[in-house]
Amino acid sequence: MTAATAAAESEETETAEFAKRPVFIMAAATGLVLLLVSGRYGYFGDELYFWAAGKHLDWGYADQPPVLPLLAALMDAIAPGSLVVFRLPAVLAVAATVVFTALIAREMGGRRKAQLLAGGAAAICGQFVGSGHYLATSTIDPFLWTVILWLIVRWIRTRDDNLLIWLGVATAVTLNVKFLIAGFWVVAGVAVLVFGPREIFARPKLWIGGAIAAVSILPTLLWQSANDWPQLGMSEAISKEVNGGWGGRAGFVPGALTGAGLVIGAFLVLFGLATLLVTREQRPYRFLGWTVVGLTVVFIVANGRYYYISGMYPICWAAAAVHIGKHRPALWWRWIPTWPVFALSALYTLPYVVPLQPIHWIAEHKSNLRPAYSHEEIGWPQMADSVSQAYQSLPPDVRAHTSIVTTGYWQAGALNRYGPERGLPQAYSASRGFWYFGEPSESATNVLFVGYEPQRLAAHFKGANIVLRIDNHLGVKNSSQNMPVWLLNDRTQPWPVIWPLVKDLKA
Repeated sequence: MTAATAAAESEETETAEFAKRPVFIMAAATGLVLLLVSGRYGYFGDELYFWAAGKHLDWGYADQPPVLPLLAALMDAIAPGSLVVFRLPAVLAVAATVVFTALIAREMGGRRKAQLLAGGAAAICGQFVGSGHYLATSTIDPFLWTVILWLIVRWIRTRDDNLLIWLGVATAVTLNVKFLIAGFWVVAGVAVLVFGPREIFARPKLWIGGAIAAVSILPTLLWQSANDWPQLGMSEAISKEVNGGWGGRAGFVPGALTGAGLVIGAFLVLFGLATLLVTREQRPYRFLGWTVVGLTVVFIVANGRYYYISGMYPICWAAAAVHIGKHRPALWWRWIPTWPVFALSALYTLPYVVPLQPIHWIAEHKSNLRPAYSHEEIGWPQMADSVSQAYQSLPPDVRAHTSIVTTGYWQAGALNRYGPERGLPQAYSASRGFWYFGEPSESATNVLFVGYEPQRLAAHFKGANIVLRIDNHLGVKNSSQNMPVWLLNDRTQPWPVIWPLVKDLKA
């Protein structure tokens, strides 16, 4: 038996028992809340895009790798049209994040109290619970980061090199959900070189895991190359979108702390980060603290969205929980990591992150006491009704040569989801990844254009007139309510000429 093996076995015996029952109860409770509201109110706009992308399965897309469209296609195949089943992966991902966060605390030396404290922070995290209502990259990605952090922390404790191969597998899956994890590994690699453990670079299985991750991403990189790297163009589009409503650079840190959770989550993120950076007992994991700092700087400089950093919450929560579990907190803040504060935080957070309010309440009250994007889940079938009314009102000879194009990918996804049962043909959009799903047929000399600004497309037609305006008849104000539907008539150029000219990654 080698000295390293003996040390690993010795440390293994010192690890606290996993608080399985209470941790799984917390995870199940979080999952149950999400499951109970998963059928409300309707698809979010991005979910409609994933649904549509699932009908065009490919190795890559303009704005993401292939896993989310594949998941969307699988869920819709299992139960076509079921929103509850469609969102099931998101529910399971959030519940599993609670479990893996507690496991990270255990690996770092935390006993039952620390495990429950860390897992509880994940269970009431506004960003995690709120995103768990949607099937989206922002839900699946933080869960996978949490798994990766658990594997890293476990390797640091046990030095079991087989974990490095599993790290490669987990990274491979994560890369095919979102490319952000590549940034994590770059920053973490630099932090390891500075703070250790540098010996990890001498482990052959690390490079085997890295090879697995690299090979896994090759198909989507080839797709990007074949399509002129549209993902690069998305960076500028997202940066402008952030400035337009996501808080920008100045709002990144406040947004990230708010997303971590009222009082409990935000406090434990900051306290945990501090313990990672300065305490002696957390020295083996210090590089992860600096990884949090480094990623925050990178995302701020790149003008990324504040929730990009949310995958690092669990390591901060775990570090804070372990420290609190081993050291009695000072009197002035001893009340913070207690169950009444957790309960109050959860009760305060829920109305802001999950759709508890009835639709008529959303319509009648303009306050912020609702999930941020709940209004964008409402009215998609009614929008399809309006477009169908406009389409059916056209004379038969005109309708036979009319295609439907939307200004945004949300609207196109909604019309392809709800349009066929209302007699509508396939909808197209030049917006972001939807542009790659195809263009209208050459027989379409007219277009019903759904959007506020038809100028770019209308420049290729002789006439443009508003036919009607969309009304969801629910009184809910959202991006589609009152949106005009235009009839563009007498196309002047072939679609293969027009379609590249109207491509828009910024929409």
